[in-house]
Amino acid sequence: MNAPDRTLAITRAAIRFCLLRRWAPVEQVPLPDGRRADVLALLPDGDFVILEVKSGARDFLSDRKWPDYRAWCDRLFFAVDLDFPQDLLPEDVGLVVADDREPALLREAPEHRLAPARRRSLLHRHATLAALRLAALADPVGAAEMRAALRLE
Repeated sequence: MNAPDRTLAITRAAIRFCLLRRWAPVEQVPLPDGRRADVLALLPDGDFVILEVKSGARDFLSDRKWPDYRAWCDRLFFAVDLDFPQDLLPEDVGLVVADDREPALLREAPEHRLAPARRRSLLHRHATLAALRLAALADPVGAAEMRAALRLE
């Protein structure tokens, strides 16, 4: 399986992992610091987790920005597949492993609490992005027209 297909399969498993726990996942969330979370999930208790998808050793070794995600969640996980060399991953990050879209929690993520103001800001970002994407599914033409109009302003 090539890297894009592997990434897609792992991302789908990460989303399923969230949904099975009644978490509200949103993919590819732009963060205020310019980073983009692969999956940002809102938990029923108001906490946030980020699942950072890694398709292979090269993907992990070439990415040194993942520690920055801790500033935007209460817990950080890596989501990988069964072929990923897990010994590369740090012990202080949670671990979800996907086997053909079926996720398994191998290691819980340690908690590092968000400040209340950052939590409120992240909640607003999460809700707005999810609502905009849902609206675009309901009215793709209208969403495209709105994006085009906003680019012109």
